[in-house]
Amino acid sequence: MTHSDGVRRRDFLKGVGAAAAASGMVVAQEKAPTVPSAKAKSASRSKVKLSLTLNGKKKVFDIDSRTTLIDLLRENEQLTGTKKGCDQGACGACTVHVNGKSTLSCLTLAATIDGEQVLTIEGISDGETLHPLQDAFLRCDAYQCGYCTPGQIMSGIACIEAGHASKSSEEAREWMSGNLCRCSAYPNILAAVRQTAGVEPKSDPAARSSPVNKETLA
Repeated sequence: MTHSDGVRRRDFLKGVGAAAAASGMVVAQEKAPTVPSAKAKSASRSKVKLSLTLNGKKKVFDIDSRTTLIDLLRENEQLTGTKKGCDQGACGACTVHVNGKSTLSCLTLAATIDGEQVLTIEGISDGETLHPLQDAFLRCDAYQCGYCTPGQIMSGIACIEAGHASKSSEEAREWMSGNLCRCSAYPNILAAVRQTAGVEPKSDPAARSSPVNKETLA
């Protein structure tokens, strides 16, 4: 079939189809999202400035707003005493003090504590003089692999200062229950905390419980 101007119907339809396809390609190209470069991605991340009193010293940071407190401590300040365990707030290995309160640093965005005071395991001793709870951990052999020890000590200090360790051993155990120990050194940890609180005599729990001592070996 041919139109009056001599254009065949088949050729006419082919031309219309090609034009429609070309138009669709142009629209698709206009709507297609552009893939940002690595530089653009980096620039798009929001930065925040914050200041903290960290172990008694004023610190100012310019960080990614998504930075957690534990990453700020470990990556920015190289304070690696605070351990990253489960990274879900379940093990207590990352425990630090924020304004004197026991805090899980893996669940704390650094940007949310601007102007606050942060104390880590590195800041509890007085120069070469250990904190009394650190001494107690040594005396009571309250660690084995040692990975949970910094968090246990920070939680133990908070437990003592809040008055829970000087009450019943059950209450002290309950308040320390958020700190997990793979090596199951819980009895010695509890003894160290209670001894530091002054409600148990300062001694090695193993020496008290074992029938074998220096006298029997003599």
